[in-house]
Amino acid sequence: MDTEIGSRTWHAHAKINLALHVTGRRPDGYHLIESLAVFTRFGDRVEIALADSDDFTVSGRYAQAVPLDASNLVLKARDALRREAGAKKTSPVAIRLEKNLPVASGVGGGSSDAAAVLRGLAETWALDMDSTELGRIGLSLGADVPMCLAAKPLIARGIGDELSMVPDFSALGLVLVNPGTAVSTAEVFAALSRRDNAPLPPLPRSIDFHSLRNWLEITRNDLEPAALAMQPAIGRALSWLNKAGSGFSRMSGSGATCFGLFETGNVAKRAAADIRSRQPDWFVAATRSMTSEAG
Repeated sequence: MDTEIGSRTWHAHAKINLALHVTGRRPDGYHLIESLAVFTRFGDRVEIALADSDDFTVSGRYAQAVPLDASNLVLKARDALRREAGAKKTSPVAIRLEKNLPVASGVGGGSSDAAAVLRGLAETWALDMDSTELGRIGLSLGADVPMCLAAKPLIARGIGDELSMVPDFSALGLVLVNPGTAVSTAEVFAALSRRDNAPLPPLPRSIDFHSLRNWLEITRNDLEPAALAMQPAIGRALSWLNKAGSGFSRMSGSGATCFGLFETGNVAKRAAADIRSRQPDWFVAATRSMTSEAG
């Protein structure tokens, strides 16, 4: 039986696109975006330990939806970091993924898992790599991985790889709702009626619940109409958030997860309990976003 040494846990935060504008398309087919994204305290968890041989296991509510083969971003992240650092510095590891976020749900779960693995393995293997190097490796795995490595309020531009941190961004009370339908990002982008939309307006000088809500009212998620046409259940999720008293509701990313903005964490918890009692089979989570000062 394998022995494991000194396991530690890293958080893989859910990524919430508060606004997402599709502003163009490159000749290679990649879409250009501008997005204000925050990361929530609720998410997946990655446990890593040194071991006699490499191992990967998954637990949690959504474990059955996670592939265990080389297509998994967790294993791609491990292998990419090992190639970069060399086999001598990267001894075998056991990786345990606790999958609490729905798969293919517009909250960057797989990308955030990969980011947590990159961070965790860099520490476990004591690699001399800074955030820029990890970000470069992350980008080779997917456009969302560098922003998930940052895990702070930010504006992402380009294909999602040009990141600007947003200072003085306090925690938001959020409720996440997914009606249990997976959505293909590629199919949503393919269904867009136009790809040259206006960029994000300037952020308010001071960001609080009210100024952010007012700003969100003049922004969009350009992927929402296409996703809604494919999965009408997204509309029901938004409706339940509004009935529960959300100050602002929108779909995140390419869906189907939707978020509601609440003035306090306690109000968010009550709203989540209300939605969960009416839709017990849905994914519903009350959480708070990470602040710009989060370490």
